[in-house]
Amino acid sequence: MDLMTFLQLGDSTFRLSTPLLLACLAGLFSERAGIFDIGLEGKMLAAAFFSGAIAFVSGSVWLGLLAGIGASLALSLVHGLASITFRGNQLISGVAINFLAAGLTVVVAQDWFGQGGRTPQLAGAARFQNITLPFTEQIGHVPFLGPVYVELISGHTFIVYLAALCVPAAWWLLFRTRFGLRLRAVGENPAAVDTAGISVVRLRFVAVGICGVLCGIAGAYLATALQAGFIKDMTAGRGFIALAALIFAKWKPVPAMLACLLFGFLEAASIRFQGQPWPGIGRVPVQFMQALPYVLTVILLAGFIGRAVAPKASGLPYTKER
Repeated sequence: MDLMTFLQLGDSTFRLSTPLLLACLAGLFSERAGIFDIGLEGKMLAAAFFSGAIAFVSGSVWLGLLAGIGASLALSLVHGLASITFRGNQLISGVAINFLAAGLTVVVAQDWFGQGGRTPQLAGAARFQNITLPFTEQIGHVPFLGPVYVELISGHTFIVYLAALCVPAAWWLLFRTRFGLRLRAVGENPAAVDTAGISVVRLRFVAVGICGVLCGIAGAYLATALQAGFIKDMTAGRGFIALAALIFAKWKPVPAMLACLLFGFLEAASIRFQGQPWPGIGRVPVQFMQALPYVLTVILLAGFIGRAVAPKASGLPYTKER
């Protein structure tokens, strides 16, 4: 594999791992606070539709981004009310959100645009454009360093760089602030937090809100940056892969980023090499290459993760003692 092919594969890895990383960090905040959220997929899907639809109607990608975040926050509020306020089953609530988003987005898209459950193609100011970082012309002529900077680091959209910044921000917020300490304590021993006079309900709703914002950005990225509009079920299981990456990373931000890059690389490789002959094997069926990221995800979780211990109160409703 020559340098240019490697850089193009790395570029695709960054682009494809961005929604996984944002969704993984979203699940990290939620589960660290004790709220298991299998509805990441549904929130991303709703955000993808509304961001694509509003971006097309308004011609502004920023309004589309806000609409996507708003849609995701609305579903987060539903999940929060069901699992925190009414102390319902968090797994069932998440599954319901996934079903709701999968059906609602297609029905509304067909009603608004009449294009078989998709939005019209986005162009111009309705899409996030690639950003050329400073000094690309000067550094571009430097051997090895130049192509890496120009092809791999520069030329991504705003959300790709935002997702990269979210990793150290999440680490600092969770492990270096009083808020992060309380959030983690709520996920481990909510009764102790309540005894200290801190509202468990408020902290969990804040965590669910952060989860909604990050899922909204992830969904908006799919429709307004990675692709040029919304199509049916465009999340394609990314919310579940993000949950797998979160377990693989053992609920820590930096390992979560590495896990998402790994899964993004597997997806990029499956796209890059599908239909091409492999040495000693010949041409591999396209269906196998498309299934490869999901198969390897199961293999990695089953054979290489080791013992992953979730926050003790994750998935358990809290009832205030009187």
